[in-house]
Amino acid sequence: MASPRDIRKLALLALYQLDARAGDDAETIRESLDDVLTLEEEGLSFSDIKLEFSEGERDKAFALASRSYAHREIADVELNELSVDWMVSRMPVVDRSILRMAHYEMTAIADPKPKATVNEAVELAKAFSTKNSPGFVNGILDKVLKRVLAQNTTNTAAE
Repeated sequence: MASPRDIRKLALLALYQLDARAGDDAETIRESLDDVLTLEEEGLSFSDIKLEFSEGERDKAFALASRSYAHREIADVELNELSVDWMVSRMPVVDRSILRMAHYEMTAIADPKPKATVNEAVELAKAFSTKNSPGFVNGILDKVLKRVLAQNTTNTAAE
């Protein structure tokens, strides 16, 4: 059974491909998630080296990637606002993908766990991006987290 982190890693791979291909060829991208051995040969490591993703786990990862990609315009508006010196279009693709996926998870999923999402995003940045990326990702997502928590407090008070 794949861990949530392993599913996020697959989702990040798919989201990266969706971004690189401007959303085209989704079926081929989904199929690329089927061969874990090839993914590991290309440097994508998982918590269990004997891990075999179920069809449902691969579908879950691809759904997360697809929904994050569909949500990218909403995410990009907020990310551009919060990252004053770095427009989303100038960010490294891996960082941009991590931020978009985390933004989607924090703002569009019912019953989000935003603090855990920030931690997972930072771990993805440590594993797959530059040495400066974890701090960059954490700094931006901390600002998103504050907005999400403030909005949740406001919504709870209004009920």
